[in-house]
Amino acid sequence: MTEQARRPTPPGFPAHGANELPAVTVDTANATLRTPDGFLGDRASSTAFRAILADWRERLKAVDKEDPFGDAAPDQIGRRQLDKLLAEGDPELAGLIHGVVEEFAQSFATVVKRLLKLKDWQGTERIVIGGGMRGSRVGELAIGRAAMLLKGDEITIDLTPIRHDPDEAGLIGATQLAPPWIFLGHDALLAIDIGGSNIRVGLVRPHLKKASDLSAACLWDSAIWRHRDDKPGRDAAIDRLIEMLREMLHKAEKRGLAVAPFIGIGCPGHVEEDGSIAHGAQNLPGDWESDRFNLPARLHAALPEIGGHATVIVMHNDAVVQGLSQVPWMGDVKHWGVLTIGTGLGNARFTNRRS
Repeated sequence: MTEQARRPTPPGFPAHGANELPAVTVDTANATLRTPDGFLGDRASSTAFRAILADWRERLKAVDKEDPFGDAAPDQIGRRQLDKLLAEGDPELAGLIHGVVEEFAQSFATVVKRLLKLKDWQGTERIVIGGGMRGSRVGELAIGRAAMLLKGDEITIDLTPIRHDPDEAGLIGATQLAPPWIFLGHDALLAIDIGGSNIRVGLVRPHLKKASDLSAACLWDSAIWRHRDDKPGRDAAIDRLIEMLREMLHKAEKRGLAVAPFIGIGCPGHVEEDGSIAHGAQNLPGDWESDRFNLPARLHAALPEIGGHATVIVMHNDAVVQGLSQVPWMGDVKHWGVLTIGTGLGNARFTNRRS
């Protein structure tokens, strides 16, 4: 038993972690690629990118006795700084960044090749690339270089940067976790994107009147909390999340927005039908895989109603939700996937249910 009664999703809504969603079938999510040296996906994450950069810094210090980035700690060298140095820095420093991009792209291409050999990934026509690295020029170059390496190996796969800003995509994708009718008569819905470093809460406007396929959905407002800096326990993290949701509802009320009685959640790991997390949540604050913990139930206990109607909550893997933001633009393919390059490497593969 969990610490709260586990509430099934009502008829007409997909279960937590469901394979069958309104627009797509989730063929697989959170696939792991094991090697004798560990998980292959660990070589294609933002953590891996920073490790490659750190290795090159050490190599240069051994030769020049000077670090090109001075005394800056690895986590102090942001993507924007790298983008600026790539565009405006001296040739040697720009060359260093190009070298890091090339090494990372080689690893990323290797991961994609291995992924495409998995049974559930065979026949994939396009892979959408999201996650934090997608939101930088350096990340886009790595994606583009990986695409060229794959084509050089005669692997015909289309690698496409995700359409929305990755931080927004993880929230906008929540619109695809519910049947569109739930949004009729409402201006917005609450969405949550939980990551290994940050928790985001947003109000997403579905704009069904503009586009019935949800292609006009956009983020109206959002809040971010970098929990990795605060290092809270699990209960403290959930309390903070609930506070963020209530603040967002208060903002909507002040602006006269009618919020739908629905909360969509993207969360790392394998999400079970009852809303528990079986595995893959090791980067979250505290133990989220406990048999006595259930996030949707905790949130429902705190927000049982929105706008006078019973709250419906649906949770899915965070890579799945980020990929779902791309659904309106995937009509020209049948089988497609998403890779999210963040603290880890998230992945999901879809088959369109609508043509």
